[in-house]
Amino acid sequence: MTDIHPTALVDPKAELATDVVVGPYSIVGPRVTLGEGVKIHSHVVVDGKTSIGAKTEIYPFASIGQPPQDLKYRGEESQLIVGENNTIREHVTMNSGTEGGGLITKVGNNCAFLAASHVGHDTIVGDYVVMSNNVMLAGHCHIGNHVIIGGGAGIHQFSRVGDHAFIGGMSGVENDVIPFGIVLGNRARLAGLNIIGLKRRGFDRERIQALRGAYRVLFADDGTLHDRVDAVASQFVDQTDVMQIVNFLRADKSRSICTPRDAHEA
Repeated sequence: MTDIHPTALVDPKAELATDVVVGPYSIVGPRVTLGEGVKIHSHVVVDGKTSIGAKTEIYPFASIGQPPQDLKYRGEESQLIVGENNTIREHVTMNSGTEGGGLITKVGNNCAFLAASHVGHDTIVGDYVVMSNNVMLAGHCHIGNHVIIGGGAGIHQFSRVGDHAFIGGMSGVENDVIPFGIVLGNRARLAGLNIIGLKRRGFDRERIQALRGAYRVLFADDGTLHDRVDAVASQFVDQTDVMQIVNFLRADKSRSICTPRDAHEA
């Protein structure tokens, strides 16, 4: 049974599934859809064309679905889609999309957004992502699955972060981060593979050894990065994890990547 506090303002046009809870002084706009079992604590604003998936929980003073923080935005119809089983803590902000980014911001399932973290317009966030306190995702970012971002980190607009990557706290990430990589610092540099995270997620010794071997080739001193990517693709063609890195690097050659050295290779 839906439970709406008497002080909450829920627009009659909003679509609420069963077992939705809306706490004191929260506001739910007319174009909002709340899935089954969504729980909204006090003083939350959910507005715009926004969909919140089942069993997602939103804590006080979060602002979800407001217009994008983009000076080029002219009121075009855009939306925010948030998946299921997410935890959205206090003061988190998530904005809808813009015409320049496909008019959609999208968050996956089973993510945790800790206090005061921000998901910018037109950003795509995968599943099982953890954003610690005060993490900032600029517009048009693409964050893969199982990514962990440490507190206070900032991700530059249009950056891509591959699956299973780890971003160290207070890092300033202006270039793309390969799948399985770990980056640290301002500006962030690649510091190896996210071995601890991979072990926690059940990667066996063979898979990790393959990734280590590919990493050594990719970031060796010989030749160009393009040549080394081709060499890894040939040597590890049967290794799905390694080929995920190869495909990531080949997908957008206009972007620089985080490397272990000061100079970033295109």
